[in-house]
Amino acid sequence: MKLLEAASVIRSKNAGVDLITFDIIFKSRQLYDRARQSQTLSPEAICRLFGIGPDRLYSYVTFDPALAVKFTIRRRRPSGSPGESDVFGAQQYAPLLDLEIPDP
Repeated sequence: MKLLEAASVIRSKNAGVDLITFDIIFKSRQLYDRARQSQTLSPEAICRLFGIGPDRLYSYVTFDPALAVKFTIRRRRPSGSPGESDVFGAQQYAPLLDLEIPDP
């Protein structure tokens, strides 16, 4: 199952000029638990998916009551600076969409 099918919300946005935050909210407790247990969205997996070192992963939180995973990464360049391509950070979630969550 792809993450796009399991989540009701997948988004990214600015978290200040130097950070982009990502929110993933799952459709059900079962899908949330399945994704967490698979380690598909572990901090290490996030770093691999986005091609970043652990030093750029600013924060990583799972929030059981909301069935959510939230993580924040440091930008390569400040928002709006020369050569920066997504001022609002709103298009950075795309690599998450086709992420496979394996069967339990």
